Amino acid sequence: MTAREFGCTLSELRALMDLRGAEALAQVNKKFGGIEGLCAKLKTDPVNGLPNEKASLEERRRIFGRNEIPPAPSKSFLRLAWEALQDITLIILLVSALVSLGLSFYKPPENSETGGHDANEREAGWIEGAAILLAVIVVVLVTALNDWSKEKQFRGLQAKIETEHKFSVIRNGEALDTVVTELVVGDIARVKYGDLLPADGLLIQSNDLKVDESSLTGESNLIKKSPEGDPVLLSGTHAMEGSGKMVITAVGVNSQTGIIMTLLGATKGTTSKKSPNTVAPEEQINGIFLIKTILGNQFLNMNFYQTIY
Repeated sequence: MTAREFGCTLSELRALMDLRGAEALAQVNKKFGGIEGLCAKLKTDPVNGLPNEKASLEERRRIFGRNEIPPAPSKSFLRLAWEALQDITLIILLVSALVSLGLSFYKPPENSETGGHDANEREAGWIEGAAILLAVIVVVLVTALNDWSKEKQFRGLQAKIETEHKFSVIRNGEALDTVVTELVVGDIARVKYGDLLPADGLLIQSNDLKVDESSLTGESNLIKKSPEGDPVLLSGTHAMEGSGKMVITAVGVNSQTGIIMTLLGATKGTTSKKSPNTVAPEEQINGIFLIKTILGNQFLNMNFYQTIY
C-alpha cells in the first residue's frame, strides 16, 4: 500500500480537523463525499474496521504518522540551575554579594588614630558578601534539584501512561483494546463515557454523545456531537455522556493536541525560548533601582571610610 492508493492526503486531513461544526461537515461532504466517502478513501470499513495486518498498519503509520508525540529533550541539571539563576531577586543578591566582596578588599589609608577594633571589623568585611553569595548558591542548587526531580517523575509517569493507556478499536470486525500508540489513521474506534480521546476523528455513529473540550477550546459547556451536526472529535478531550464510533483521521503530532504542543515548544525538535523582554517593565525598573541603591550605599560607605581614616 502506497500514499497514492489513498484518496486523501495528510495535509487535507489536517486542514479538515481545523474546522468545527457545520463548517467541518460541509467540507467533509464537499471534499470527500460525506463521512462514508472519507472512510472509503481511507480504505476502512465503518462496520468491520481495518484488517489487523501488521504490514498494512505499519504502512499507514509511515504515511500518516504514528500516534506518538515525542517529548522535548530533558534539561540538564546545569541548564536548570542557569534558569533558576534568572530570577531577578537572585540576580540582585548576586550583584550585591560581588560588590560587597570587592569592597571588602579595599583598604583605606592608615591612620594612627584609628582603633584596632575598627581594623578588625574591616578585615572581617568579606564575611557579609560571602554569606550572601553562599545563600544564592544554595537557593539555585535547591531549586534546580527540585525541578530536575519533578521533571524526572513527570517523564516516568508520561511513559507509564503511554504504555498502559488503551483504547477500543474494531479490526477484522472484532473489538480490541489497543495501546493508544498503536492506533492508526483509518481505525474505527469506539467512544464511551469517561474516555480520554487519544486521536482526532469524525463521528460515524452517536448515542447522545457529549464531549468536554475545555482542555483545548476553554469552552466549559459540554458539546453535543453527532454525524449530522458536529462530527469533529479532538484528541485530549473527554467523553462525558453517551457513546459512539469514530473514524480516526489524525494522530500524534498531526492531531490538534500535537499541533498545539509543537507550537508551544513542548515536543522534540522544537524550542521554547524566553525573550529578554518577557520581564515586566516594572520589575526591570525596580531591579535597576535596587541595584543602584546597593551600589550607592557601598560607595558611600567607601567614601565614609576615606573621610574618617
